[in-house]
Amino acid sequence: MAYLEGDTREAVKRKLAELTGEVRMVFFKDALTCETCADEEGLLREVSGLSAKVKLDIYNRLTEPEQALLYGVTASPTLVISGPAGSRVRFLGIPAGYEFVSLLESLKDGSRGKSDLSLETREKLSKLSSDVHIQVFVTPTCPYCPQAVINAHKLAVEFPRVRADMVEATEFPELAERFGVSGVPKTIVNGWVGFVGAQPEEVLAEAVLQAVSGGSGAGA
Repeated sequence: MAYLEGDTREAVKRKLAELTGEVRMVFFKDALTCETCADEEGLLREVSGLSAKVKLDIYNRLTEPEQALLYGVTASPTLVISGPAGSRVRFLGIPAGYEFVSLLESLKDGSRGKSDLSLETREKLSKLSSDVHIQVFVTPTCPYCPQAVINAHKLAVEFPRVRADMVEATEFPELAERFGVSGVPKTIVNGWVGFVGAQPEEVLAEAVLQAVSGGSGAGA
């Protein structure tokens, strides 16, 4: 089964031609509980086959726990994008539908080890004093979700204290329920500061600052 065909395949190939360095996709699957792992593995194999700069490592999270521990992966499917800036960009769930755009953008930024964040955002977050975990809940059919994911991943590329996860809400319903996800995209910072919608990077930066300063959580 081919996942990328015809014009789509050529468009992806052109996008991957923009990569400036090597970037690695580290994929964690399992055969017991993961319904989308086979499809995601097939998709990632095709993507990696379109550029010599995209490398693909595949691990079974259950039978290769040492690798899962190394990357801090606790669920399947999880994809880690690893490049010059580290491995803090993650996809929990298959980056399909509209979210495929997020994957391509994250590969581009991951290959460069930098993003196009504004100078204002860089200055605001340049002195983060504690670790930050951003979770962006999405669904593949949400056209507004990719920008929220891309913004979060840009922060993870730029700032060593930031880790950013795309979370496909229907694949991780317990997580979605824990954070009261009733609409997407919904962004959660450090488990308690949150907002809904594809907000600009300035709003995300303010949420990060609020989370690390211990202020009151933003409304959902």
